Amino acid sequence: MAWDPVRLTVPRTSGRADGDLVLSVLTRLIASGTAESRAELVKRTGLARSTVNSHLDALISAGVLAERGALSGGGRGRPAHRLALAPRAGVVLAADVGAHSSRLAVADLGQDLLAEQQVTLDITVGPEKALDVLTEHLRALLSSTGLSGDEVKALVMGLPGPVDPRMGMPVRPPIMPGWDGFPVGDTMAEKFDCTTSVDNDVNLMALGEARALPAEESPLLFLKIGTGIGGGIVSATGELHRGSDGAAGDIGHIRVPGADDVICQCGNVGCVEAVASAEAVLRGLRTEAGGPETTADLAQLLRDGDALATRRIRAAAATIGEVVAMLVHFYNPKRIVLGGLITSVGDDVLAGIRSVVYRRALPLATRHLSLANSALGRSAGVAGAVVAGIENVLSPEGMRGLMREMP
Repeated sequence: MAWDPVRLTVPRTSGRADGDLVLSVLTRLIASGTAESRAELVKRTGLARSTVNSHLDALISAGVLAERGALSGGGRGRPAHRLALAPRAGVVLAADVGAHSSRLAVADLGQDLLAEQQVTLDITVGPEKALDVLTEHLRALLSSTGLSGDEVKALVMGLPGPVDPRMGMPVRPPIMPGWDGFPVGDTMAEKFDCTTSVDNDVNLMALGEARALPAEESPLLFLKIGTGIGGGIVSATGELHRGSDGAAGDIGHIRVPGADDVICQCGNVGCVEAVASAEAVLRGLRTEAGGPETTADLAQLLRDGDALATRRIRAAAATIGEVVAMLVHFYNPKRIVLGGLITSVGDDVLAGIRSVVYRRALPLATRHLSLANSALGRSAGVAGAVVAGIENVLSPEGMRGLMREMP
């Protein structure tokens, strides 16, 4: 699934902006489709025309930017040329690693999706074996585009568990045995010889979704309901809020009343993840019906209108809604987005959460609130990873290296 170019954050400039900062601003405006001509860039940045033109000429000479034909305008004089990131300026790799399958993508710096693939990846075999398999898949996908490893400028990975993004490693992830403290970022950086970032998968989903929506739809809270329950928080400025240690949004381990006998994989009791996730619903259905084994099986039962599965998923939605109502008071988001396979097969989860939130939360916190299923669906995590990778490459520090590397 491809998506339209999404918003990139743009650093602020002043009349005496640093050269690398100017390069970053210009390339990000162009990469996001916000500005396509020299005149638009002068207007957007507020910088002198001579400053903009000299930096654009340097970017074109270095092969980072290219002029791609005239823009239609109908004005007098020579028509303006449309500016774009050059196809050979580099690519980013994205890996949205899930509990059972992973989505991979290759995108250029202008946000053109060059290749995308869903692969089976067993994370329970441990980090060394799993990352070796992931590396093979990524290299094969890159090869299918006709590009070489030298053109990879960044790799961004999302993992289904708590992550310390500064260290690039998981921290006691409940469903990833053997991954605790493993240097995922350093390992993959060595394999691909590029900048590598590691984040929680729901953080990247939240980032992708927020940037695909209008800016006024943030602050945004993204909830993924699957094997576990996770949250991602995007501020009003479009930036991820990770907290001091990367644990912000880990809502699956908020305790819900009346479930003291339910043990969570984290070792505590009564966590909403243990009570109302897709896996929790499956456990109950296996006991009563002896049937569904996987989340895909549960999704099919919901598509078929199975009464027991529908009743169980509605009860789970009501439980999640109580937690979400509390989060609405705490964070006051403009938009809440639901993701995960179960949310995409019908409106039972959305309706259940929505009804509880509007009943439990005060009017001041909900008068401008909207709740919706993910617009990007299963591509949200990949979109967020691509955005994060491009912003890394086109940062002031990244531009310094990119200009140096270009032939």
